[in-house]
Amino acid sequence: MKLIADLHVHTVSSGHAYSTIEEYTAQAKKIGLKGFAVTDHGPAMPGAPHFYHFSNMRMLPRVHKGIRLLRGVEANVINDQGQIDLKDEEIRWGELEIVMVAMHPRVGYESQGEEKNTEVLIKAMKNPFVNIVAHPGNAKYPINIKAIVAAAKEHGVLIEINNSSDFSRPGSHDRCLEIAREVKRIGWKVVIGTDSHFSPMLGDFRGALKLIKDAGLTEADVVNTSWPKIEKYLLER
Repeated sequence: MKLIADLHVHTVSSGHAYSTIEEYTAQAKKIGLKGFAVTDHGPAMPGAPHFYHFSNMRMLPRVHKGIRLLRGVEANVINDQGQIDLKDEEIRWGELEIVMVAMHPRVGYESQGEEKNTEVLIKAMKNPFVNIVAHPGNAKYPINIKAIVAAAKEHGVLIEINNSSDFSRPGSHDRCLEIAREVKRIGWKVVIGTDSHFSPMLGDFRGALKLIKDAGLTEADVVNTSWPKIEKYLLER
């Protein structure tokens, strides 16, 4: 299976990542990747960029040195109402194409157990700007997998299979596998992202590709295998 774009990438602006957009662009050209999404952490995360970083993303060209740049954010759930840390007008001003939502510690919402986490994440998915749930297999934030995948399909939100979760989020592998199998069972879609924090990580999907194969997912189930799929499931939302 060939993936044409990496939809989860962090630059130095995230505060705990180590490469620039220029360095990622060079790496993309080197490995034959057609594009990537700049999805720095939302402003509630310690060290993350100010909201101006996101509202000003319209300054980024759509194509840079032949590589498609998708403007985005990995937004944080900041309270038990499922609110995220960017306002609607900031997303509009920046012309963001990809709005991932994720649960992280020290950004306003801490894990409150499977039932509450599920309720809050479903609330976040109802935000009309949100189009991807990032690393939902994170064992620190347990969720009801069937309920989350069903809600994702209902609201047109894609499920991410995160290539970095095996080593950055201990205990995620089995949960990610269960999520992928549930996506297959109900006929929904996934995206695969590297969650890169350093440019050599870009486009290295090996772990995630093995996992989705084990789950029975095929190219038809993965959105970032073609630009028409990406445009349909992300840009139109």
